[in-house]
Amino acid sequence: VSLASTAICKLTTSPSLQTNLPIFKLKESCVRRRYSDFEWLKNELERDSKIVVPPLPGKALKRQLPFRGDEGIFEESFIEERRQGLEQFINKIAGHPLAQNERCLHMFLQEETIDRNYVPGKVRQ
Repeated sequence: VSLASTAICKLTTSPSLQTNLPIFKLKESCVRRRYSDFEWLKNELERDSKIVVPPLPGKALKRQLPFRGDEGIFEESFIEERRQGLEQFINKIAGHPLAQNERCLHMFLQEETIDRNYVPGKVRQ
């Protein structure tokens, strides 16, 4: 999948991510992330960086209720809507010059597992 010149990161239904930013050592990585991982990244950036972190798409609590007339969180339209919202979130973060140096962002985008005991800091090019 090729990236448009304006896209920074592209989330696909397969767990791969592509970037065109020179600060990242890998131009393509395959990582699987859950919604809670996005929440972790948001919290880390709010705590350690000086950027305004955009909101995540909603948590979909009502979609998890039993006896719904649809497939809830497994409905294709919901999955695609959430994927688009998470892609917008990660592109806003990855496109911010101050966030691009944050170790938590590099780990989130390029490491297979997230070390929640990492030492926050900046990445050197």
